[in-house]
Amino acid sequence: MPAVTAPERAPRGASVMPDTPGWARWANDHRKWLFAAPAMAFVAALIIFPLAWTGYLSLTDSAGSVRAESEFIGFGNYVEVLTDTDRFWPAVARTGAFTGVALFFEVVLGMAVALLLWRPFRGEKWVRVAILLPLVATPVAVGMMWRLIFDPNIGLANQALGWVGIGPQPWLAGQHTALPTTIFIDIWQWTPMVVLILLAGLTSLSDEPQEAAMIDGASAWQRFRHVTLPLLMPTVIVAILLRGIDALKTFDILYATKGRGGGSFHEVETLNVYAYGLSFDYNEYGLSSTVLILFFLIIIGSMWALTARRKGAGR
Repeated sequence: MPAVTAPERAPRGASVMPDTPGWARWANDHRKWLFAAPAMAFVAALIIFPLAWTGYLSLTDSAGSVRAESEFIGFGNYVEVLTDTDRFWPAVARTGAFTGVALFFEVVLGMAVALLLWRPFRGEKWVRVAILLPLVATPVAVGMMWRLIFDPNIGLANQALGWVGIGPQPWLAGQHTALPTTIFIDIWQWTPMVVLILLAGLTSLSDEPQEAAMIDGASAWQRFRHVTLPLLMPTVIVAILLRGIDALKTFDILYATKGRGGGSFHEVETLNVYAYGLSFDYNEYGLSSTVLILFFLIIIGSMWALTARRKGAGR
């Protein structure tokens, strides 16, 4: 009787179907990219087409109507915008001031509140709910609410100042006080977001470095400066990146509180408000597209700088 031999097994890693076409083997090796390709293509189309169309309009003299005939003028709009010292560069300065001041106070206050909420205490759940309440409302609703509070005649803010013997202030109505007031509104609404990010980073830290520093006799400030902050720095950079980009693009609060043009003297006119006015108030689509392209480059540059700083902090 002939001996029965067991079928030979294919070596591990070898294909069990030698007749499989080459394209099928390639698809199997790259299946994770193929499955994600439709979604990636859809997102890319949503990003690339508006950017390409805006870039094209910035090179034309499009005005009056998007369907009206326009001529290609090259970088003429860029020269006009970059030499505009009456509206463009003041808008750039206001955008930088709004973003820088708001971001500084939001990170500092967010860090302080996150440190207070880091350790459990009685009633912490209710405190966390109260802190997160500003995030519930939309920016337009927040802007309208604070517009009523800061009203020079019937606003609660001036009434409260009167109780302590201080005269009424113009707040949003003043040429020099409108921008600081809108910065305060932004800080009030978005500091809780920074608190959430930093608190998540604090809760993920190990207790061992803190305990070792306490054994060595380090004070609370020394533990924060030399232990907690260096370990938390990557999370701080993330908070600055997310909130900074969002602050650069702020439009809702500014338009809800001051209306078109950022006020009668353009006192809160940032690049977003300026580009909106060029498009929908004056129908200057070529110039507004130029401002938006330059604004986009500013945002990309800010993202690159903060991302590079984050990589350096993570090493």
